[in-house]
Amino acid sequence: MLMSFICGLIISILTTTLWADRYCSVTFRVRTTNLPAQATVYITGNQRQLGNWQPDKVALQPIGANSFTRTFQFLQNTHLEYKFTLGSWATEACGPDGKVQSNFQLDLDRDTIVEYSFEQWGRQPIPTDSLRTRGVLRFHHQIRTPGLLPRDLAVWLPPDYDDNPTRRYPVLYLHDGQNLFTDQLAAFGVEWRVDETADSLIRVKAIEPIIIVGIYNTSERAKEYGPTKLGKAYRRFLIEVVKPLIDSTYRTLPDRRHTAVGGSSMGGLVAFMLVWENPSIFSKALCMSPAFKIQRLNYIQTVKKSGKPAQDLKFYIDNGGLDLEAKLQPGIDAMLESLDRLGFKRGVDYFWYRDPAAPHHEAAWAGRLPQALKWLFPFETQ
Repeated sequence: MLMSFICGLIISILTTTLWADRYCSVTFRVRTTNLPAQATVYITGNQRQLGNWQPDKVALQPIGANSFTRTFQFLQNTHLEYKFTLGSWATEACGPDGKVQSNFQLDLDRDTIVEYSFEQWGRQPIPTDSLRTRGVLRFHHQIRTPGLLPRDLAVWLPPDYDDNPTRRYPVLYLHDGQNLFTDQLAAFGVEWRVDETADSLIRVKAIEPIIIVGIYNTSERAKEYGPTKLGKAYRRFLIEVVKPLIDSTYRTLPDRRHTAVGGSSMGGLVAFMLVWENPSIFSKALCMSPAFKIQRLNYIQTVKKSGKPAQDLKFYIDNGGLDLEAKLQPGIDAMLESLDRLGFKRGVDYFWYRDPAAPHHEAAWAGRLPQALKWLFPFETQ
């Protein structure tokens, strides 16, 4: 009995010591003003415990009037990036000037308490004529369809669009449209630089001139971009509402060969799904840091069961190596293996690139965008 007690005590001490060495706690405290009594403050960030950037998943706990808190534990030296919202990106905490703030960051090396005070939630509307963009950017506001939240479309036109009134252009549809063209609208204050990149590549004839359509996300992003009932409605919305609107308004090449779709993270997943399930409409997908398999989500099984589509398809796939990127890696590896088994040829039918030093954010995707566009839309002599 005594020996068992001593052994148990030693194990308990060792376990406690190892836990103390490996984990740190962080307590977030938020104070605010002018919120209704029923308001809830959420934290969202780059870790699963912080909701993986879903703006309405992880609520802080109220501790009195206009005060909220919550404590988490992470592995020591975890790098945290996070923001606070009232449940959607339209109601994120802003600075005193009403502008969106960069991600808060914390390298957790010890037990920590961090405090914030906010007075304004939700950025001030920005007139479209004051946006800093390169080239012509047109907007279609509050596009609606039954069962989904309304959303805006931002349409970027190639530099020769107005000078060649008879010419028609391929189209690239991109998810998370507010993050593409200007940091003034971007959810995290950092854009993809799609307008600058496409404009430069077109002018030096590195890619063919294309029209780029940014489809804004909503607070239902995670469901809309996944293999869910709402996701099915979103994919139908793009095919039955968005694409016909663009084809009837702009001089597009509407056939499948000239129609592509892309995105990052869950946006990369839904881009792949749209092409895989609708090869008669789309022929190309740009999938950056795609969430093919993570937690309970596994689209690889669908690919394996459905078999290779009869039409020719092209996939650009890439990913980084840090934080969430590392968690996405097994799913990306499995998808690449599945494509190989189905007869897709690397470098011909699909392209894959990995940047081991890249994290999971807009700046990294912006940096890899040139090679993606050049692979999917190479310039061809007329």
